[in-house]
Amino acid sequence: MRVSGLTIVRDIEIMDYPALEAIRSVLPLCDEFVVVVGRSEDATLERIQSLGDPRLRILETEWDPRLRRGGEVLSQQTNLGLQHCTGDWVFYIQADEVLHERYLERVRERMRRFLTDPRVEGLWFRYRHFYGTYWAYQDNRRRWYRRQVRIVRRDPNIVSWGDAMDFRHRDGSKLRSRSAGAEIYHYGWVKRPTRMLEKKRRLDRLWYSDEEIEKRYGSLVSYSYPDRYFLVPFRGTHPAVMQERVRQQDWEFEIPWTPLRLWPVRKIAVWLEPVAKRIARAIPGLREKSASEARSPQFLKQESAPEAS
Repeated sequence: MRVSGLTIVRDIEIMDYPALEAIRSVLPLCDEFVVVVGRSEDATLERIQSLGDPRLRILETEWDPRLRRGGEVLSQQTNLGLQHCTGDWVFYIQADEVLHERYLERVRERMRRFLTDPRVEGLWFRYRHFYGTYWAYQDNRRRWYRRQVRIVRRDPNIVSWGDAMDFRHRDGSKLRSRSAGAEIYHYGWVKRPTRMLEKKRRLDRLWYSDEEIEKRYGSLVSYSYPDRYFLVPFRGTHPAVMQERVRQQDWEFEIPWTPLRLWPVRKIAVWLEPVAKRIARAIPGLREKSASEARSPQFLKQESAPEAS
């Protein structure tokens, strides 16, 4: 069994992505690792090269600005990398995702088990979404995806789809997938609030126009992390490759205590959320308010940057 690793990166220092940790977390499973490095404004290429692993195959690219809308450039870059993979399986890891070392042997066993079963085209992972701090994660399946396929069979008919969050057949049909028996730790929402705002400004350019970005973030200086009400304290351990980053957290983050901290209340609230949305859409006043809030930077600190003296 031969396994290829794959990731795409650009501006990992500016965006504060744990990309090196992501790569190192899955390297033990890989015979080769393809890193698609987009032209960056920082030392991304040098950081990837510093890993110094002979299994790395670096592909330097230029992101096409015409593929800006809908995050399409992300799947385009991922598909470029897929074309350079030679393994039976391809383990795709995004720059803010990390696999805990306790799952390595289990994932290896699942790949071996399904290698000769053509009915299995991919393996999906559960997700734990850390938010605002390394010590809290989201527990709302309505707002945060619960699982994604991250290991796919190398097959010309299997491609990265949309904004690279999914894999499909070329005709858009879904893959036949089984559980990898493991969990991905997603750290994309754990940053100092000022750096989180900078990440939002830059990443959202792949979905919105410059005018929309300015309207959303123009006068703001910090991200407020608004989606706190379904947070659950994390009492487990982080992957070994993340320990230094975890120790470096130097900002405070408050998890509000509400009845949603109670498991039964939280689960009922998640179950009822679609009903509440339908009611809001049915009432004109609530519908207008909801639309207005969706267009505004409601989830950001409404603070103006200090004027230069």
